[in-house]
Amino acid sequence: MTFEHEESATTTAPPAAVWALWSDVGSWHAWDPAVEAVALEGRFAEGAAGTMTLAGGIEVPFTLEVVEPGARYLDRLTMGELVIEIDHVVRADGDGAAVTVRTTISGPGAADIGPMVTRDAPVALERLAALAERG
Repeated sequence: MTFEHEESATTTAPPAAVWALWSDVGSWHAWDPAVEAVALEGRFAEGAAGTMTLAGGIEVPFTLEVVEPGARYLDRLTMGELVIEIDHVVRADGDGAAVTVRTTISGPGAADIGPMVTRDAPVALERLAALAERG
């Protein structure tokens, strides 16, 4: 079973400001209400792994599957047989940036857990844009 969700937003901030927040895992809790903390082993690069502590204290291993500096990253969280892939893309749009986050969840119960996982996506994008605009 697979669940998919896409959320998009625009911001007056340049793509580099969005990327600066994305590539700083220590800032993720500031803009994503689903995240309490992130520990990454090594630098923000393809293949790097770490642990994400989700709201409620749930620790989940994750891996950066794709990193295209300044433009895109995809992280994969694994919870038993459940796999959550979150693809983050930023591109220039007029005087600012367009941001798209696509979540794909596969495995048992994906359709049930999907809405819970993506519930805060609009809030996360709003906070991300506001922080990026403040620089």
